[in-house]
Amino acid sequence: MDVSQYLEIFIDESKEHLQSLSDQLMILEKEPDNSDTINEIFRAAHSLKGMAGTMGYKRMQNLTHDMENVFSEVRNGNMKVNSSLVDVLFQCLDALEEYVSNIQETQDEGTNDNEPIIKALNEFIASEGRDDAPAEQEASSQSTEEEAKLENNGKIVLADFEKNAVNEALKKQLHVYEIRVCVDENCILKAARAFLVFKNLEGHGDIIKSEPSVQDIEDEKFDFDFHIVIITEESFEDITKIIKSVSEIKDASGYEITTPFAEAKDEQHEEAKESEEQTIAEQKEKKEESKTAGSASGKPAAQTKPVASGNGNAKAKPVGHTVRVDIEKLDVLMNLVSELIIAKNGLVASSNEEEGGVNQSFNEQIEYLERVTTNLHESVMKVRMMPIESVVSKFPRMIRDLSKKLNKKMELYMSGEDTELDRTVIDEIGDPLMHLLRNSADHGLESAEVRRERGKSEVGSIFLDAYQDGNNVVIEVRDDGNGIDVENVKNKAVSKGTITEEQAAVMTDKDVIDLLFKPSFSTADKVTDVSGRGVGLDVVKSKIEALGGDVEVKTVYGEGSTFIIRLPLTLAIIQALMVKLGDEKYAISLGSIQTIEDIPVSDIKYVHAKEVIHLRGNVIPIIRLRELLDVPGEQPEQENITVVIVSKGDKQAGLVVDSLIGQMEIVIKSLGKYININKMISGATILGDGSVALIIDANTLV
Repeated sequence: MDVSQYLEIFIDESKEHLQSLSDQLMILEKEPDNSDTINEIFRAAHSLKGMAGTMGYKRMQNLTHDMENVFSEVRNGNMKVNSSLVDVLFQCLDALEEYVSNIQETQDEGTNDNEPIIKALNEFIASEGRDDAPAEQEASSQSTEEEAKLENNGKIVLADFEKNAVNEALKKQLHVYEIRVCVDENCILKAARAFLVFKNLEGHGDIIKSEPSVQDIEDEKFDFDFHIVIITEESFEDITKIIKSVSEIKDASGYEITTPFAEAKDEQHEEAKESEEQTIAEQKEKKEESKTAGSASGKPAAQTKPVASGNGNAKAKPVGHTVRVDIEKLDVLMNLVSELIIAKNGLVASSNEEEGGVNQSFNEQIEYLERVTTNLHESVMKVRMMPIESVVSKFPRMIRDLSKKLNKKMELYMSGEDTELDRTVIDEIGDPLMHLLRNSADHGLESAEVRRERGKSEVGSIFLDAYQDGNNVVIEVRDDGNGIDVENVKNKAVSKGTITEEQAAVMTDKDVIDLLFKPSFSTADKVTDVSGRGVGLDVVKSKIEALGGDVEVKTVYGEGSTFIIRLPLTLAIIQALMVKLGDEKYAISLGSIQTIEDIPVSDIKYVHAKEVIHLRGNVIPIIRLRELLDVPGEQPEQENITVVIVSKGDKQAGLVVDSLIGQMEIVIKSLGKYININKMISGATILGDGSVALIIDANTLV
């Protein structure tokens, strides 16, 4: 069987199960007796084992099998969960992640057998010591069950309506067999094998009873054997031959029921008829379903229910409301929407040029097209949006590991995990957030002794909060730790030669904090595997700015620090203000614009030889874009200038432009690596007339 077609699904689902295991293990460490969590962990490990076995990844299958053994012991109450067991289980997750990563890159799991981890797992099972009492009890209950079956001549105990179904069959000269089906002990997918038994018997007879029930067999809630009662026209040998033809079915044995049961009461007789008809009807329905499932889906048909259960109550399974879509397909869709918006802008431009010559209906059609393209754009954007939960869900585990590594007590509190961001941003945001959290854990939080002296709780708190603010998403990473020691940073920068003592004397606190974002700058005294190499905040800054966002720091020495990341909701299509500089057109994102002012030239003042304006109690520096962008031609003499006030965090600046064109929905096109351009230009857009306008990055200018 070629399983390569399922590889993508396998990788996606494996990652989901591994994340689920990680989350549940964090809960289990704090609540060792939480049975729901234990069951959830067991299910996830069991699913991973089955998937790995189906795909032929033996090493992954072996490791999950041993994990499953441990969880089974915990679930049965034979083993207690402690911190060292959780440590080993997290090592298992790391090993499984390595397998999945190898499979993703090479379609092969690699050659690492992870024997030390498997040995540690087995030692836990041995050393924790199994409680013999439950095992004995289980054995005695099993023997009692066997005795009961022997007393009943080995028969399954049938309900009255099932007995009546047998009696009816015997009257019609049909055969009724009770068969015990034994699955091989080394079988990985017992439920799938059982399903094939039921599937192969379709058309050869009607199964009126199974023990355990069909639902339990489907959920693998049986050991290595199950019993069925089947009504058929065929011989016992033929039926057992069909069952044994399924691979990994070790044996099929039983006997024929030839003696009718004593008649049940009349009202039950009616119930029997009705139930038998219902069972047969459901059998036919299932047959059709399985045919359809087998032909229509790429997956094995084992997803469907094999046969109706003995009591005739088939449970409907809920249908999922989400689909997995390849990001490249979404990119193609996004590009098509972008082209549509450019075409719409072209129609708007041409209708404006002709003015009076354009009839009313044409204008109405353009307005209709505008509404449709805007709605289509919003819909596609929503499809591209993902909650940041997919990124932040791995951080609690990371903080737990750091807590042990740094020997500090700490807790991570997260909020706003359902805040959504564009998929392209989600893919890039993980590293910056990881660096900030490691920074808080290592540099931010003090040791337990220092925290006690300062009257703080020994357990340090790190917070990761996300929320939407207008057209931006804000992510804050804060801690109740030491805060940034500005003097220490300043001294370190002088000793490293980053700044001179004269520069240090006139630097503001914010200027000093900005030094932390310089490459290879670190305040750590020694290099560890957590920090000290000066790689971290510079990566944060460059990644966030590449995404069109910015980073801001607020800190109080002795109380803690807050790193605030602002990111645009989307990187594809934005609302922008179009402006003119000479004969050139430029775009400025509306998200960063505060107001547009008409300022008399006489109101311009000078501070440190730089132009500023005084606006509603604020002193705002002004930037003459024409000079900065080296626009050809002379600026005409004017009594008033047009100033676009933009902001970045709590800082403002005024951009001087020649004139305003108006608001427009623009498509951001990357300039790529071919044009080595200043960072203040964040991209370009194609206008309605086909010309190109550059997009000004207000954040960099501020």
